[in-house]
Amino acid sequence: MLTLKDWAKRNRKITGLLRLNALGLGLSIVLMAYGIVAVVDGVFLQERSFTDVLPLIGLTAFALVMRSLFVYVNGSLGAKLGASLKREYRHTLAEHFSMKETRPANDTLSGERTGIFVDSVDEAEGYVSKYYPQLILSSTVPLVLLAAIFYMNWVSGLILLITAPFIPIMMIVVGKNAEKKSEAQMEKLNRFSGTFLDLLQGLVTLRFLGKTKEKADAIRQSSTGYRDATMDVLKVAFLSSLMLEFISMLSIALVALEVGLRLVIFDQLTFFTAFFVLILAPEFFASLKELGTAFHNGKSSTGSWERIRSILEEDSHEPVWGEKRLAEGPVHLEIREVQFTYGTDQFALGPLDFNMEPGSHTAVVGASGAGKSTLLQLMSGLVSPQKGEMLVNATPLKELKQEEWLDAVSYITQSPYLFSGTVRDNICLGSVNEATETEVYSAVKETGLQELVERLPDGLDTPIGEGGRGLSGGERQRIALARAFIKKPDVIVFDEPTTGLDLRTEQLLQEGISRLAKGATMITVAHRLHTIQSADQILYLEDGKLSGIGTHRELLERIPTYRDMVTVNTGGEAQ
Repeated sequence: MLTLKDWAKRNRKITGLLRLNALGLGLSIVLMAYGIVAVVDGVFLQERSFTDVLPLIGLTAFALVMRSLFVYVNGSLGAKLGASLKREYRHTLAEHFSMKETRPANDTLSGERTGIFVDSVDEAEGYVSKYYPQLILSSTVPLVLLAAIFYMNWVSGLILLITAPFIPIMMIVVGKNAEKKSEAQMEKLNRFSGTFLDLLQGLVTLRFLGKTKEKADAIRQSSTGYRDATMDVLKVAFLSSLMLEFISMLSIALVALEVGLRLVIFDQLTFFTAFFVLILAPEFFASLKELGTAFHNGKSSTGSWERIRSILEEDSHEPVWGEKRLAEGPVHLEIREVQFTYGTDQFALGPLDFNMEPGSHTAVVGASGAGKSTLLQLMSGLVSPQKGEMLVNATPLKELKQEEWLDAVSYITQSPYLFSGTVRDNICLGSVNEATETEVYSAVKETGLQELVERLPDGLDTPIGEGGRGLSGGERQRIALARAFIKKPDVIVFDEPTTGLDLRTEQLLQEGISRLAKGATMITVAHRLHTIQSADQILYLEDGKLSGIGTHRELLERIPTYRDMVTVNTGGEAQ
C-alpha cells in the first residue's frame, strides 16, 4: 500500500499545478515587497508626488491580489486532492469490510470500523489537503525569497541560509514523538468508538442484566484515555509552535541587527535594500513556520494512515474472479479437494470432495462449529479456498465473472438484513433489473406475505426500520425469501433459515422454499429431521472434516455420531 506522500505524488497533474502555483506565490511576494519599498522610498526619501508613485501603488495592489489568488488556488487544489483520497479509500475500506464481514473470526468492533471509516480517513485527508500543498509551498517560496535577498544583500541571505535548517531539524525531532502520540490517540479514539457503539446497541440487554453502571464506568475510562492521549498530542503541538517561533524570531533579529549596523553605522546599504530585506525576512520564515504547523498535522495524518494500512493489509480471503460468462440453465457444482483456514492454529475446513447435481437438494449437518456456515460462504463465492477449487458446470468458479455468479445465487441467512425503507424497497433488492408490479405481488403471494401486507397501513409502501424493526423474525425471513423469488436464482444457499421460528411460520417458509427451489440447485444448513430426510444427499461435518455423505438412511446405518445426533434432535430413536 502506498504512503500518503507517494499517493499524493501519483496525482501528477495536481502536484504540477501546486508547484507552479507556489512559484507564482513566491514571485508575487517579491513583487509586493518591491512595490511597498519603492513607494515608501519614493515618497519619504526622494519626495516624489502621489501621482509619480501611483503606478507603483497599482503594482503593489496587483501583487497583493495575485498573492491572495495563489493562496486560494493552493487551498482549492489541496481540498481537491483530499476529497479524492477520501473517496478512493472509503470505497476501498467499504469493499474490504464487506468481504471481511463474511469471516466468523472477525474481532473488530462495529464502532471501531466506523471510526476507521470516518475519523481515520478524515484525519489522513489532512496530509494531502494541507500538509502536502504546504510542503510544496515551503520548498519553493523560501527559495524564491532567498534568491531575491541574496541578489540585494548576500550577507542577509547567508544568515538566513545558516539559520533556516534548524527549523526542519527541530520538526524531525518533534515529529517523531508527534507521530507516536498521534497513533496512540487514533487507536484510543477507535477503541472508544467501538466500545460506545457496541454498548449502545446492547443497552436493553445491559439494563435487564443490571450492568449499566458497570459499563458506564467502562465508557468513562475509555473516554478519559482518549482525552489524555489528545492532551499529549496538543502538548507536542504547542512545543513545536514555541520552538518555531523562537528560531524564526532569533533569525530575524540577527538579520535586523546586520542590516541596521550596515545601514546606520557602516553606511554599506541603501534604505531601499535594507527595507526590502527586512520585509522579505519575516515572509521567508512565515512559510517555514506554516510548514511546521502543517508538519504536526501531517504526522497526525500519518498515524491514522498506518491504522488504515494495517486494516487493509489484513487477509480478507477475498475471492479472485475471471471474465467467463455463466451458461444459462441448471447448475452443476463440484467441489474438489477444497480447504479453508482462518489462520495458524485456528479453525480449518476440509479437504472436501462432493458433487451437487443440477436441481438437487443438499443438506449440511453437524455440531456447532463444525464448519457449516464456512462451507456455505465458500459455495456462495463470498470467500475463496486456500486449496482446491469449486467447479460450476465444469468451469472453475474463479474464472467466472463476479456479477454472473452473484446474479445466479441467492444466499439467505438466519438473520437476513432489512434496510430502512419500505417493504417494497426491501423486496425489490433481489431484482437484477427493475421488478414489475406483477413480479412483486407474485413474490408476496409465493412467500405468504399477503396477510402482512394487508395488515400494514400502507401495504407494500409501509416504511420499516433499519434491520427490520417492527417485523417479527418470520416476517423478515419471508421478505428475504421474496427477494429470492424476484431474483429467480439458479443456486440457492440457506443458512438455517427456520431456526428459532414457530412451527406454523416454519411450515409457511418451507412451502415457499420448496416452490422457489424447483429447478434450482439448493444447499441448506438445517437441523430439522424433515429437512434432512427430504434432501437428495446429506453432508455430515465433524470438526471441519467431511465424515460422511449420502442419504439420511445411509448415514444412519454408517455413521454412529450422525445417528446419535438425530436421536438427540428427535427426542427418541432415529428412524
